[in-house]
Amino acid sequence: MSESPRSPIPAAAPFWLSVALVPLMALAAWRGGAWWLIVPAYAWYLTTALDGVLGLNPDNPDPDTGAEQLYWHRAVTLIWFPLQAATLACCLWLAGHGTHLSGWELLGLFFAQGVMSGSVGIVYAHELLHQKSRAERWLGDLLLASVLYSHFRTEHLLVHHSWVSTPRDAVSARYNEGFYRFFGRVLTHGPASAWRAETRFLARAGRGPLDRRNPFWRYGALQAGMLAGALALGGWAGLGLFLFQAFIAVWQLELTNYVEHYGLSRKHLGEGRYEPVRPRHSWNAGHTATNWLLINLQRHSDHHTRPDRRFPLLQTYSEDEAPQLPLGYPAMTMLAMVPPLWRRRMNPRVRAWRRRFYPEIEDWSGYNRGTLPLPRNAL
Repeated sequence: MSESPRSPIPAAAPFWLSVALVPLMALAAWRGGAWWLIVPAYAWYLTTALDGVLGLNPDNPDPDTGAEQLYWHRAVTLIWFPLQAATLACCLWLAGHGTHLSGWELLGLFFAQGVMSGSVGIVYAHELLHQKSRAERWLGDLLLASVLYSHFRTEHLLVHHSWVSTPRDAVSARYNEGFYRFFGRVLTHGPASAWRAETRFLARAGRGPLDRRNPFWRYGALQAGMLAGALALGGWAGLGLFLFQAFIAVWQLELTNYVEHYGLSRKHLGEGRYEPVRPRHSWNAGHTATNWLLINLQRHSDHHTRPDRRFPLLQTYSEDEAPQLPLGYPAMTMLAMVPPLWRRRMNPRVRAWRRRFYPEIEDWSGYNRGTLPLPRNAL
């Protein structure tokens, strides 16, 4: 980060790749047919192809870079909710009032909207929710509400970051667990887990579960507002398509969650005690283009080390410190959708990781099944 505070745009510019999705969505809505495919093609395949050309980026920025030099980096996350909301509103209006798109074309368009909301919107929400600014956290809440996944804020902040790679964390995928089993487990356990964590957190302060400070009141109100807006703009067809795009977005999120910690376990020290989280407990990818699109989400070990560190300042680690993926997250999530291929590619890597970092552990069965004791004092 060598740019002066007055000229940080060149450093930030690659992270604005996501904004191209807005005109691509407009083109898909205008032309109809199979034009909706340009959105996943851009978000998944073009960035993966660029990774092959640009390779890995091992450079680490100065973590002490001042906030004034990150203005244009932050700006893309701040403007994203208005952009996504406007795109979604236009799609909903077309669903209720447009005449040039068939039902199948609308389904494709809302699939593309879900890719935009999931591949970018939830990633940006994740960045915003980790910040101290009230305005940024509200923008993160609005993005999550637009895909009906508001509880992710609680589950991520109170559970995942404290208990990643232990049995308490539902989104730490177990060794040999296929994505579809993982996905069902997360969808069924996640909301209840978040509610339990939030109410226990309130109880520690002497407050009841219905206390006004419980964010589930806000989650419910925002999601109800989104559903009402979808119905008002698009009618019943629009509401159904809104639910469809929300599902596609959540599917994108949980594919990423599946990849990030697959098979990586913190060592159980006995009696519900686990070692501290370390860089070795996250899968990383130094691929240049996908890190631009995903605002450095693939520098995941450093994110768990410093959750409030803004994305331009996240550090990368060598393979001696943290496990590395052979491809960027978009390509790995495509592989995850075919469990036999995923296991063939990833299980040998997990076994090598275990030999490297935990040669003293001979029996991994409890880790694989998730039957080890829950962490002590976990929410």
